[in-house]
Formats: sequence, structure tokens, C-alpha cells
Amino acid sequence: MEPYENTGHPRRWAILGVLVVSLLVVVLDNTILNVALRTLADPVHGLGATQGELEWAINAYTLVFAGLLFTCGVLGDRAGRRRFLLIGLVLFGLASLLSAYAQTPGQLIAARALMGVGGAAIMPVTLSIISNVFDPRERGRAIGVWAGAVGLAVAIGPVLGGALLERYWWGSVFLINVPVVALGVVLVALLVPESRDPRPGRVDVLGVLLSVVGLVALTYGIIDGGEHGFGRPLVWLSVVGGLAVLTLFVLHERRSDHPSLDVRLFRVPQFAAPVVIVGLVFFAAMGLFFFSSFYLQLVRGYSPLETGLLLLPFAGAQLVFAPRSAAMVRRYGGRAVAVVGLVLTAVALGAFAFVSETTPIWAILVFFFLQGAGMANIMPPATESIMSALPREKAGVGSAVSNTVRQVGGALGVAVLGSLLSALYRADVASAVDTLPASARDAATESLAGAYAAAAQLGPAAPTLIAAANASYVSAMHWVAGLAALVVALGILVVLRWMPGRATGPAGAPVGERELAATA
Repeated sequence: MEPYENTGHPRRWAILGVLVVSLLVVVLDNTILNVALRTLADPVHGLGATQGELEWAINAYTLVFAGLLFTCGVLGDRAGRRRFLLIGLVLFGLASLLSAYAQTPGQLIAARALMGVGGAAIMPVTLSIISNVFDPRERGRAIGVWAGAVGLAVAIGPVLGGALLERYWWGSVFLINVPVVALGVVLVALLVPESRDPRPGRVDVLGVLLSVVGLVALTYGIIDGGEHGFGRPLVWLSVVGGLAVLTLFVLHERRSDHPSLDVRLFRVPQFAAPVVIVGLVFFAAMGLFFFSSFYLQLVRGYSPLETGLLLLPFAGAQLVFAPRSAAMVRRYGGRAVAVVGLVLTAVALGAFAFVSETTPIWAILVFFFLQGAGMANIMPPATESIMSALPREKAGVGSAVSNTVRQVGGALGVAVLGSLLSALYRADVASAVDTLPASARDAATESLAGAYAAAAQLGPAAPTLIAAANASYVSAMHWVAGLAALVVALGILVVLRWMPGRATGPAGAPVGERELAATA
């Protein structure tokens, strides 16, 4: 085979290492706070935060992050991707410092919102810089490493958080970000080249505003509905209003001569099919992490640190398989690799429909490993397909769409599957708590954690309540796991119907623009 000219940057692999460090700190923060919630609620060792304040400490980050992802991707293409990465890292580090030393729950919530701004500036530009510094023939492998880093961060967040809380005060889970961010700023300034869209045109101000308002409203409705139920008018006003604004955004982008997002791309299977797959997979996967965490910590009695360690097979599978997915795509085609990944993920999620209170823990570890292996063979080919549908100068848009769909899909999964789990649990446990005092009955029917709190006050009656609550939770988990598996199975149909198979053109050829021109 004749050698080809590699158009990638000479320092591309070192640059990838810097981007992975930048990415790790953002994704870690999505998971590390969960293990600190109980400590933050403690008035002596934490901030004495209420349940609602704890929810907003998590959701302030998610809401701002999801709402600004698309905008930051578009603006990063225009203003300079390295500049946006540096700004995002500095904001994230400053907000982490403020979070660590917050004196009240309100201060923590505000600092977490600022972290969301920094994270939204960092996440999309990491992927778009990869698209610009790597030759298209190496891009798939680089994206595999990037996706493996995401999976690793998701799994080690609870481990790191649990280890820090066993030795230090609650603020350490935020303070750990500061030296990592400082190192990232130095390395980005030294190694990462500046890149931007050479022909940016005018800023689509109305489109940017519509995207922010629509995404924030939709994400808020999803989060609030998941916490307090979907029967409240405010929830539906927010969800329907967000969808209406996003519809206006699409209509505006179709008519604009300088759109932020060329919506005609969604007619291109190479772009549209993987976007749908990413949304479906993260809807199901984040729902699984939500209910499996309570199962492991309450039903099975593991500590936060032990629970985090049990997720390591997921991280290990990501590290092993994600970097190799590009080679698999070259050999078998993106469609075949994605189908195998989706099948593995569906099997892993479906297996939780058969988990009991006494299932051997090694079996749980196998399920997590299968899920990690499956997602490692879904995300890289899906992301590569999305990015290759766009020219390099528009990489921020593709990255932002992929990350926004993933974030909103994950939030929707936690909200919808979490609400379904709660409803099924309450319906099943109600008959077992009829004879309890009113306060204990209300707590036990509210949640599994509430049942454990009520049991602590019941004396000899506690084991009966715990047994009933565990059985009801596991039964509800079975139904939710089955639904999550069906959602992923729907992704298989999407892949088989619309996702392209083997590339028929030259390796790395940008087919998206050709197909887009054909739809004009």
C-alpha cells in the first residue's frame, strides 16, 4: 500500500492527552457529587442542605450545561476553540474553588451553575479540536480514546468521591478539580493550536437565543418532573414551551441564510441516525445508573466507595474496547459494530430485570462489564459518523449537537425512568405499610431511602418494613430495566434502517457535504 500524506497536526497525540485531561474533570463532576449528598445534608459535617437544595446542587450544573452546549459549540467555531477551552477551564476551576468553600446551600447552587458554564465551554471544543488536529483516517481512533475517557470518568467519579469523603471534608470533592484544571490550562496554552471557522459569516443571534431558551426550558421541565412528578402544570408548561421554542428554532434555521445549525443535515443518515442512537443509549444508560446506585447502596448495603468500585468493570470495558472500535469499524463497517454494541448494551440492561436481592455480586459485575463493552462500541462509531458528516471548520456544531443530545437524553432517562420506578415502588409497597404510623407510612411510600429512614425509628417492626421495601424496589427495578432494554433495542432498528454500513468512498472522505448537496 502506498504511503499517504497525513494532514494531522505533528503534536496531535499529545494534544489528545491534554484534551482528555480537560474532559475528565468535566465528566467527573457529573458523577462525583452524588456520593457527597448525604454528607452535605448533615448540619454538622456538611451544609445542612434540604432535599430540594441537594437536588438543585446537582441540577443547577446540568441545566446550565445542557442549555449552553450548542451555543458554546457554535461560538467556539467562530471565536477560537483553544480560547474557549482556556476560558472554560478557568471558569470551571474558579467555580470548583467557590463550591469547595461554599458556606450555604445557596452559594453552592450558584457555584455549581457557574461550573455548568465552564463545562459547556469545554466539552464541545474538545471534540471539535480532535476533528481539526487529526487526519480523517486517524480521527476514529482518536474519538475512541475520547469516548473511553468519558466512560472512565463516569465510573471513577463515585470511587474518587467516596475515597475523598472517607478522609477529608465534603469540599474536597470539588477542590480536587483545581490542580487538574491548573495543569490543563498550562498544557492547553503550550500544546493546543488555535483553530476556528475561516468563513464564519454573521452570527445567528436569534437562533442562538432560541436554542438556549428552548434547551433550558425543556431540561428544566424534565428535571422538575423527575423530582416532583409530571402531574404539575409548571412541568408541562416548561416541557411543551421548550419544545415549541425548539420548533421555532428549527423553522428559523431552515429560513436563515446564515444558520447556526443547518437542519438539512438531519436528512443525511450519516448524521441523523447516530444522533438518535446517542440519545436513546444515554436515556437508557443514565436511567440504569440511577436505579442501580440505590439498589447497591440500600438493598445490598454497600458503601458509596464500594458502590463506585463495583462500577469499575464498566470503566475497564470502556478503556479496553473504545480505543479499538475504530479498527473494528474499518474491518466490519460502522453499522455492524454499532449493532453489536447495542445488542450487548440491551442484554446488560435487560439482565437487571432478573436481578434479585441475593444475586451474586459477580453477576452484577458482568452486567456492568457488558454494558461498558457495548457502549464502547456504540459511542465512537456514532460520534465519528456525526463528525465526518461535517467539514472540519464546522466541527464545533457537530460536537455540540452530539453532546447536547447525550446530556438531554441522559436527563430525560433519569427523569422518566426514575419517575416510573418511584410510581411502581409506591404502588407495590403501599399495602405493606398500611399498619404503620402516618409519618412512617408517608416516608416509606415516598422512596426506598425514606423506608430505611422510617425503619430506624420502628424498633422490632423495622425488619418487616425493610423486607417489604426491598422487594417492592427490586420488582419496580425489573420493569424499568426491561423498558430501558427495549429503548436500546429500538436503536438497533434505527441503525439497521438508516445508518450507513461500510464506506464506499476513499477512507476518511467527508461524505456528509455530498449528501447534503443532494438534498438541497
